[in-house]
Amino acid sequence: MANSNHRPAKILHITSYPPPRAGWGMRVYFLKQEMEKNGDVCQVLNIGKGRFLTGRDFIPVLSGLDYVKKVIKHRLNGFTIHHHMNGDSPKGFVLALLSTTISLLTFKRPVLTFHAGPVQLYFPKFKAPLLTPVYWYLFHAAKYIVCNNEAVKENIMTYGIRGNKIFPIPAFSRQYLQFQKVELPDRMEAIFRERNPVIFCYVCFRPEFFIDSMIRAYAEFRKKYPKSFLLIVGNDIGKEPTEAQIKELGLSDHVYIAGDLDHDMFLTALTRSTLYLRTPVKDGVSSSVLESLSLNIPVVASENGSRPEGTITYENENIQDMVDKLTYVVENLEEVKKNLKKPFIKDTVIEEIELVKGA
Repeated sequence: MANSNHRPAKILHITSYPPPRAGWGMRVYFLKQEMEKNGDVCQVLNIGKGRFLTGRDFIPVLSGLDYVKKVIKHRLNGFTIHHHMNGDSPKGFVLALLSTTISLLTFKRPVLTFHAGPVQLYFPKFKAPLLTPVYWYLFHAAKYIVCNNEAVKENIMTYGIRGNKIFPIPAFSRQYLQFQKVELPDRMEAIFRERNPVIFCYVCFRPEFFIDSMIRAYAEFRKKYPKSFLLIVGNDIGKEPTEAQIKELGLSDHVYIAGDLDHDMFLTALTRSTLYLRTPVKDGVSSSVLESLSLNIPVVASENGSRPEGTITYENENIQDMVDKLTYVVENLEEVKKNLKKPFIKDTVIEEIELVKGA
């Protein structure tokens, strides 16, 4: 890896970006903040759900042609391309192929950050063998590859990529834990004042969050804890089927979908909750799980082989097991909290910045 010099770096992150405040978008938010603090020029080309918003701290992508024009413009102005992708999105492959090719044609190899865990929808090889040439091109063309952990690195190497250009850098960093406690909206204040226990859960309304199972499990849990409450936060696009299920199960007064919260509000609400519930299985360690454990909030999460020490896990889509684990935490709350071990969190944002600046 080359050492970065003292001249300001010019980096174009191509990525999803807040809002909504989720996934690797928050990672890039912290990368951008830290780079600008150090005097570097950092632009974000937003290809995520919020890409049509204007007046934000990112460059909106309005169309495929607009995307190509903006990537070319930034390359001609000396920006290094830092493309973020995973193995779940066909559209992501196309966008990565375009930015990588533009970067090579303008005589600069990009940096690629490959997010998520070792098994994704189209990754590794055995999941999508027909995409092997695409991965081979993207991985070979990149100057450096950043991934989440050693297991992902090993899978990337099966495409014929040498290991010394692949850097496992955990997505979670100390910056995630920096926040100011803020006043919550009246509805949420009333929940924390009047209800106990309060289960806090971050979701996107997509199948991989198994929301139907979560709601049915909570309906069973509430039979034993009638004063309990389920507080759901996150991007609420596609929430209508869940709202219908909540109404059908008679839970309208016991479940609140609060929508997307900013970082300070999210962590403020988390610190006031009884426990955190995490339902996906393809999310690896999960930043919100590490945030919860670091703030001494017990976590009940689906077992995926990557959960950090101290997480209480249940078998995915096993509703009774989820109910049992939620009950165990509530009934043994003080003991569980007393025995929680805070995870050691490095400043991995700085690690990634140094790598990108050295490309």
